[in-house]
Amino acid sequence: MAHDIVIERKVVAAGEYVFKQGSMGRTAYIVQTGSVDILRRDEEGEDRLLANVGPGSIFGEMALIDESPRMASARAGAGEGATVIVVTEQMFLHKLETCDPFIRKLMHIMAETIRDMSKKQQKGTP
Repeated sequence: MAHDIVIERKVVAAGEYVFKQGSMGRTAYIVQTGSVDILRRDEEGEDRLLANVGPGSIFGEMALIDESPRMASARAGAGEGATVIVVTEQMFLHKLETCDPFIRKLMHIMAETIRDMSKKQQKGTP
């Protein structure tokens, strides 16, 4: 069937990257077990912890909304690793088909605004 969706789970070892800042991606992830650190590299080349997300949290979702490089890295939490559910572009688009066009446009605007704010914050400008 054309609408069959396969759920993929990925086990990520402690300290292993799910994806890295600057890479292109067309997937998002939902934490099933463990935790994932969201890191952003600063101007000195140091990774700064932005957040630690746990079960039920989604990350990497901006990649499904626009086609820009990833704004941060995601790495399985130290000591425990994580199991994540992979949300593919196909899954996302299948759900989005039933969404009001206004909502789709609003999502794109929000993604662009978040990326612009993030760039300004990184540069230290208001």
